Amino acid sequence: QVQLVESGGGLVQPGGSLRLSCAASGSLLSIYAMGWYRQAPGNQRELVASITSGGATNYLDSVKGRFTISRDNAKRTVYLQMSSLKPEDTAVYYCNADIAVETMIPDDYWGQGTQVTVSS
Repeated sequence: QVQLVESGGGLVQPGGSLRLSCAASGSLLSIYAMGWYRQAPGNQRELVASITSGGATNYLDSVKGRFTISRDNAKRTVYLQMSSLKPEDTAVYYCNADIAVETMIPDDYWGQGTQVTVSS
């Protein structure tokens, strides 16, 4: 059974940094695009950043220049380096990946979510 396991959330002061990690476990054929979403209370879930299997990236406008997404295909892991954090970045962050398990047609997988709180 394929799972996405996240780590790295927590409480940080404004201006601080955090790095989120998300590793895929289980038997699989291939991992395509990976990404990070977030959802704050009362808000819809939004795409923060994504990265293709070839390394092309895409960012939410409000995090450009502050967040960096990367991946290590050998470790089946995607990272989100967050810097210059603001209170409005406070949310539950979810890892997402398109993963081919039994055939080369991918399914959508989600992590359990990790809380990021930016507060003094």
